[in-house]
Amino acid sequence: MITASKDQFESPDFYALDGLLTEEHKLIRQSVRDFVKKEISPNIEEWAQNAHFPYEIVKKFGDVGAFGPTIPETYGGGGLDYISYGLIMQEIERGDSGMRSTASVQGSLVMYPIYKFGNEAQRNKYLPKLASGEWLGCFGLTEPDHGSNPSGMVTNFKDAGDHYVLNGAKMWISNSPKADVAVVWAKSEEGRIHGLIVERGMEGFSTPETHGKWSLRASTTGELVFDNVKVPKENLLEGKSGLGAPMMCLDSARFGIAWGAIGAAMDCYDSARRYSLERHQFGKPIGSFQLTQKKLSEMLTEITKSQLLNYRLGQLFNEGKATTAQISMAKRNAVEVALNIAREARQIHGGMGITGEYPMMRHMANLESVVTYEGTHDIHLLILGKEITGIPAFE
Repeated sequence: MITASKDQFESPDFYALDGLLTEEHKLIRQSVRDFVKKEISPNIEEWAQNAHFPYEIVKKFGDVGAFGPTIPETYGGGGLDYISYGLIMQEIERGDSGMRSTASVQGSLVMYPIYKFGNEAQRNKYLPKLASGEWLGCFGLTEPDHGSNPSGMVTNFKDAGDHYVLNGAKMWISNSPKADVAVVWAKSEEGRIHGLIVERGMEGFSTPETHGKWSLRASTTGELVFDNVKVPKENLLEGKSGLGAPMMCLDSARFGIAWGAIGAAMDCYDSARRYSLERHQFGKPIGSFQLTQKKLSEMLTEITKSQLLNYRLGQLFNEGKATTAQISMAKRNAVEVALNIAREARQIHGGMGITGEYPMMRHMANLESVVTYEGTHDIHLLILGKEITGIPAFE
């Protein structure tokens, strides 16, 4: 009987990608890898099995610099480049996709729009507390009847003199049940989409939790409900309006997902590689069989291709040249690769692969959410199709 050992993860780097990283990149990656091994790996199976969101992890994420790593240090962020951000998301999702969702929502979908579209007063009020983990944030775009078509949103706000009155609902919102602030996208009386910062405690604002998930069970998910919520006018994000504003946030988040999903794939591959050398059948390790070697070889190939794709995308992000279509390609590729690797790794583990002693089933279930959120697999394919042909298939 094989017993799962403690977290002994070794990152595959078949094309010596580390040679392209700076010493700072490596130090950041190591610090987050150590954090995951200490704070997440020993507990994640229990959290997932019990559908428990460990709220105490929020402050710990702040301490390790996982929130808003690309936000300037002036506002509590890390002042790091996008490759650093990608490496942080990769390491956290190697631990668990739900944990990475908590971190990437905070950084890319809450802190980023406040920094990018907010004014100095808003930046100073919200960003340091979000960066430290004192406050948790969420991002309200998806609605019950408007997922892939966010422009159809019905959530709206009206001018009431010294404040706005916000009405509507959002769903499938990561972090919402515990969030202190929400960046909410709603239509003005003119039908223009704007971002508003809504704070917990505002009358008429509630965050019902979503129960019964088979995926992202260690992450907290819920709704945002607005019943004549009075939002101060100073909470409007004035820097940009229109659907392009939340889409810019999603570009940043999808970049993190592309790196993160490969982290999950690496974890599955590493577990399968170890197991194939330890598990004996027919008098020898199953790693000696051709079909097992085929599976492992294909896993490593796809991980390596994805690492190179993500690294180049990181360079483009750093140069301000990354396009939405390029980001869509990386997100779509990474999640598909990770799902396939999780399934193949589960087969190498045989019956043991369905237990909580090994991570594949948890990663597999989590990735079924990742393949859908922040742009479904098919929508990203059609974004690429539009880029190729110039013809939008979803309008």
